[in-house]
Amino acid sequence: QEQLVESGGGLVQPGGSLRLSCAASGFSFAYYAMGWFRQAPGKEREAVSCISDGHDATYYSDSVKGRFTISRDNAKNMVYLQMNSLKPEDTAVYYCASTHPLFYCSGVEADFGLWGQGTQVAVPS
Repeated sequence: QEQLVESGGGLVQPGGSLRLSCAASGFSFAYYAMGWFRQAPGKEREAVSCISDGHDATYYSDSVKGRFTISRDNAKNMVYLQMNSLKPEDTAVYYCASTHPLFYCSGVEADFGLWGQGTQVAVPS
């Protein structure tokens, strides 16, 4: 059974850091690009970051570029999102997702076929 499970969310003060983790199972993780998306209250889900299967290509939205870092460990079937200098506008539910087979890393939600249940990140103002 294909599955993605996120963890690591929580409440953090502005300027703080969090590291989100996503555990993958039930599919050949190393062959899929992986992404992080987020959905803030009352807003549409948006792409945050993506990493290719070979670690050699990454994508970051302009709003997180320079503050967030995506990484993956294919031996452990894990993908991570290190979030630094957090701001209140980063408050959202964060989702891990894998692309459809043979799709490249992108910020396009339709390119992703498997989604986790999400983990809440809250940065109070």
